[in-house]
Amino acid sequence: MPNNVKHFAVHADDVDRARKFYESVLGWQFTPWGPPGFFLINTGTEADPGVQGALQGRREIVAGKPMHGFECTIGVDSIDDTIKAVEANGGKIVMPKFHIPTVGTLIFFEDTEGNVVGAMQYEEGHA
Repeated sequence: MPNNVKHFAVHADDVDRARKFYESVLGWQFTPWGPPGFFLINTGTEADPGVQGALQGRREIVAGKPMHGFECTIGVDSIDDTIKAVEANGGKIVMPKFHIPTVGTLIFFEDTEGNVVGAMQYEEGHA
């Protein structure tokens, strides 16, 4: 598997306000999924589906650093190999492995520049 961006998340102080903004400005469609206040984002069409996204409340993956901007998650073949590579190359795991049933196993790491990035080993058959 190439290590492509597979997912992004928009963090918001006011999820309803952000949802209305992106619906109006970009025509994105939102579907409730999982916990309250969490939505899957459909950015494209059947012919050009785009990248899967999510809208959720703002959070701090790294204590004291609220997430701003779009959070990206990279699809990887092996979450364990990715953890080793992050640590061997000066990065830091900031959220340990977390399994999301029917989706995959997720980590967040901080790169050498302080950027927080997700990496997901998707379950078989999941995009």
